[in-house]
Amino acid sequence: MVEKIDHIGIAVRSIESALPFYVDILKLHLEGMEVVESQKVKVAFLRAGETKIELLEPTSDESPIHRFIEKKGEGIHHVALGVASIESRIQQLQSEGIQMIDHKSRTGAGGAQIAFVHPKACGGVLYELCEKKVKGDAQDA
Repeated sequence: MVEKIDHIGIAVRSIESALPFYVDILKLHLEGMEVVESQKVKVAFLRAGETKIELLEPTSDESPIHRFIEKKGEGIHHVALGVASIESRIQQLQSEGIQMIDHKSRTGAGGAQIAFVHPKACGGVLYELCEKKVKGDAQDA
């Protein structure tokens, strides 16, 4: 089951340049930033009610986010769906013939377990399955 929309990932060339719009104009609270070396990306999380906006800045020309920006420009990259049991959800989707980018979960920003569904299976939308640690952990802040 999908529990909620966890976050919306937005590809940007520069978090530093993008932040004033989100913080000063939209008045969203910056919860934190981190670099996810495995994805070659720097991320900033902003709280928007019960959902977050995740700004994604490439840290390398080999970053998937760099390739996305070069091909499509800045903008919405993915919608992350919060799930309770990511491995079960991956298996269920694959058993229904849904094409996955990730056949098992991997660690993403904030220590969440993530897996991407191929956009060809979703009408061109890139969905990320996202399982966070138990409520109350620092990752849920």
